Amino acid sequence: MNKYYLNYLDELESEAIYILREVWAQFDNPVILFSGGKDSILVTHLAKKAFYPSKIPFALMHVDTGHNFPETIAFRDDLVEKLGVKLIVGSVQDAIDQGRVAEERGKNATRNALQITTLLDAVEENKIDCAIGGGRRDEEKARAKERFFSHRDDFGQWDPKNQRPELWNLLNGKHFEGEHFRAFPISNWTEMDVWNYIKRENISIPSLYLAHEREVVFRSNSWIPFSGHLRLEEEEKVEKKKIRFRTLGDITITGGIESEADTLEKIVKEVSAMRKTERGDRSDDKRSETAMEDRKKQGYF
Repeated sequence: MNKYYLNYLDELESEAIYILREVWAQFDNPVILFSGGKDSILVTHLAKKAFYPSKIPFALMHVDTGHNFPETIAFRDDLVEKLGVKLIVGSVQDAIDQGRVAEERGKNATRNALQITTLLDAVEENKIDCAIGGGRRDEEKARAKERFFSHRDDFGQWDPKNQRPELWNLLNGKHFEGEHFRAFPISNWTEMDVWNYIKRENISIPSLYLAHEREVVFRSNSWIPFSGHLRLEEEEKVEKKKIRFRTLGDITITGGIESEADTLEKIVKEVSAMRKTERGDRSDDKRSETAMEDRKKQGYF
């Protein structure tokens, strides 16, 4: 890695730390939205740096679909214990049991959209006024419309056409009671930046990101992990493939790619040659051209 790129990573780090400190200065009860994926892990690492030597002042909040990778939950619990921070868990299964949301049916059923109600319930119940996310502008076109401070109305909804200007690094977090914000400190990072920074900082990540042998099913042009939550069609068969995941989500919708990248160095090299976005293997984003934006308008991450 050349000297210029190291300086560039330092600039991205400095910007993210500035935003995290602004969140702490402007809001009363902010949390980090923690999925166990590389971006939320990165945000948590940056928060650790931003407030060192003090403990991270934010709780971590995880919206548990009940269809998570077991490796993700184990990583989450281990990290929370190491950091000594509070963990808030919102359960989609509880929302289903209470009749707040209805379980989807069919071959491509997912609990992804059901997270919206659970997230907004957790925000209201815990009186959260800012939820810090790991969204990046290069992930998906709807993500590119976000600002660093993204306003949500008292219904938790997002209006992409009515966002506040952010000039000269001035961030406006003023809001009425019942409203809240989402903050995105790594908006200007790319997938390549994230991996180079993880490699530089030697940040621990779930083993799912490294190539490993796993039972999978080929569906929607992706290798979907075989699990007890997946209903097989007659023509589908379970195969063993050496794969890794570029993004982590609900185990029923997260597609892996065939890969030999089992080290951070190999991942960086592989990502540098990629021509497909990392969310290109998420079946929930393939439902329509505006799938992500439609969910975000309702209160999604």
